[in-house]
Amino acid sequence: MRERRPAQERRRAREFALFVAGAAGRLLHTATLLTGEPASRPAPAAEELLTCALSRTYAVWDRLHGDDPYERTRREMAAHFAHTAWRHRRPRGGLLDRLSPQERLVLVLRLYEGVAEEQTAAQLGLPAERVHALCLRAIAEMRSRRPGPEPAAAHRPVPEPESGPPQDSAPKPAAP
Repeated sequence: MRERRPAQERRRAREFALFVAGAAGRLLHTATLLTGEPASRPAPAAEELLTCALSRTYAVWDRLHGDDPYERTRREMAAHFAHTAWRHRRPRGGLLDRLSPQERLVLVLRLYEGVAEEQTAAQLGLPAERVHALCLRAIAEMRSRRPGPEPAAAHRPVPEPESGPPQDSAPKPAAP
C-alpha cells in the first residue's frame, strides 16, 4: 500500500503539470485582464491570482472525475478575484483598467472566455439582467474612451515634406 501512494502522487503531479503547461498562458492572460495590469510588464497580481486558482484546482484534482480542469481553474480565479476586487481598483495601465473590477470580471468572462450570460450570473450570484447590463456598460466605456497617444509617439520627429515640384492635389477632369 505504501508503494502505491507515491505512484498515485507522481501520476497526479504529472497530469497536473501537463494541464498547466497547456493552459497557463491563456489563464495568465485572463488573470492579467482581470487585474487590469499591462501585459507588457510583469503582472504580480495576475500571477498571484492564477497561482491561487491553480493551487485550489490541484487540491481537488483527483475529484474532478471528468470535469474540465480549465473551467474549474477559471471559476476559482473568478471567485477569488470577486472576493479580492477591492485590491484591483486603482489603475495600473492595462487594457481594461478603466473599468470597475466587477465590469472587468463580467467582460472577461463573457467576451474573452465565452461564458454564457446565465452561467456568468450563476457563478457571480447576480441576476442575468445585471450581468447583461454590466457587460453593455463595460463595452460602452471601452468604446467611448479611446486610448490617448502613446508617450513614445510624442517623442518621434515629425517627417518634413519632401522638397520638389509642387504637386496639384485638385482632381483631374475625366477624359471625354
